[in-house]
Amino acid sequence: MQKLLNEKQVSELTGRAVTTLQKDRLKGTGLRYVRLGRLIRYRPEDVEAWIKDNLRNSTSDPGPDHDKAA
Repeated sequence: MQKLLNEKQVSELTGRAVTTLQKDRLKGTGLRYVRLGRLIRYRPEDVEAWIKDNLRNSTSDPGPDHDKAA
């Protein structure tokens, strides 16, 4: 089993601010996370999947979620 990542580690890996990660959790968007009591942790495989899901080939590429929003 891999070690879980804290907010600061995920922030450093993704370039997203800790406050953005917190806002995403509040809205129910962004990265999946694990709640352990009062602690918030992220699984490395979920962070990797989120990064892969956000890969784009160009700035005009809306990504796979574009059809879901319509």
